Amino acid sequence: MLVAFSVAPLGAGESVTAAVADAVRIVRESGLPNRTDAMFTTLEGEWDEVMDVVKRATEAVGRHGHRVSLVLKADIRPGHVGELTGKVDRVEAALTNG
Repeated sequence: MLVAFSVAPLGAGESVTAAVADAVRIVRESGLPNRTDAMFTTLEGEWDEVMDVVKRATEAVGRHGHRVSLVLKADIRPGHVGELTGKVDRVEAALTNG
């Protein structure tokens, strides 16, 4: 499965960089394939392992305040791996081939 999520503390002021860095650190240390962009972090793996990482990342952000906002989107497609890059590769190929 792929899970794209965004997590941030509420009421922590304008900059949430330190809190987000704590979350991304947990994702990267998980060993699961992942990618972070300006809006979301996406990771790939089995349900239990992905959700464990999301939970731990959310808890890390929670240490920066009393309330946390979590946005999560999942693509659950059993039997498929490598979709973190595969989906993008297919779109790029379609753009190249017209």
